[in-house]
Amino acid sequence: MKHLLEFLWRFRHWLLFIVLEALSLALLLHFNSYQRSVWLSSAGRVAGIVYEWADGVTSYFRLKGVNEDLSRRNAWLEERVSVLERHLREAGDTSAAALQLPPPYQTIRARVIKNSLNLVDNYITLDRGEAAGVRPDMGVAGTDGVVGIVYKVSPRYALVLPVLNSRSNLSCMIQGSGYFGYLRWEGGDPRYAWLEDLPRHAEFELGDTVVTSGYSAVFPQGVTVGTVDDAVDADDGLSYRLKIRLATDFGRLDAVRILARTGREEQKHLEEEGL
Repeated sequence: MKHLLEFLWRFRHWLLFIVLEALSLALLLHFNSYQRSVWLSSAGRVAGIVYEWADGVTSYFRLKGVNEDLSRRNAWLEERVSVLERHLREAGDTSAAALQLPPPYQTIRARVIKNSLNLVDNYITLDRGEAAGVRPDMGVAGTDGVVGIVYKVSPRYALVLPVLNSRSNLSCMIQGSGYFGYLRWEGGDPRYAWLEDLPRHAEFELGDTVVTSGYSAVFPQGVTVGTVDDAVDADDGLSYRLKIRLATDFGRLDAVRILARTGREEQKHLEEEGL
C-alpha cells in the first residue's frame, strides 16, 4: 500500500493531466453533436479493423472445425444432387437442360468477426459490406442452416440481425407439409427458438425438419432452420407453438454465405406499391 501511494504521489501531475484530458473529451463529445458523430464514425471503423484482426488471429485455431463443416456440407450437397438426378431419371428426363437449374440467388462469402449469444438482442458483424455487393435485407446462412438477415452495411462490414434476436421474425414451414409459421427467439438457450402461429390442423412429428418457407425475397424455400423438439398449445388455443432446435451452432459460427437474390428490389418495390 505504501509503494502504491508513493507511486501515485510521484506521478500525480501526469495522473491529473490524464483525468482532465478525459473529462475535456467527454464534455466535448457530450455537448457537440458534430464532434460526437465524427467520433462514433471513427470508433466504428477502428472497432471493425480491431475485430477483423482479432478474428484473424483466432481463426487459425478454428480451421479444424471449419474443415469438418465443409466436409459435412459437401456430403449434403452430393446427397441432394443424387436425389435430384434420381427424380429426373424417374420422370424420364435426362437431358442436359433438365440438369441446369440456375437458382435466382447468388452467394457472397463472408466471415464472422464479432458475435454475441447471451443478449436478448444479439448481433453479428461480417467482414463484407457494400463494396462486396452486400445490401440490407439479404439473407445469411451458415454451413448448417439459417443465420439471420443483414440489418445495416458499411463499405467494408455488415451488421446481421440473427435468429437469436427478439426482433427476428422468419417465415418457416414444416418440410414436406406446407404448413408454415413464424420463427421467434425469446432469449435464453441459444440452441432453441419457437415456431409460432402454426395451424391446429397441421400435421407434424417430433424430429421433423423445419425450413424457410420462401414467402419473402430474403430466403429461398428449403433452407434448413432446425428440427421440432417439442410442441405446446398457443395461448389463443387456435395454433401450436413448436420448440425448434436450431441447426446452426451460433457458438461456433465462422464462415457464412450472404444470399443476394436476382430481382429482389423489383419484388420489394411491387409489394410496397400494393400497400
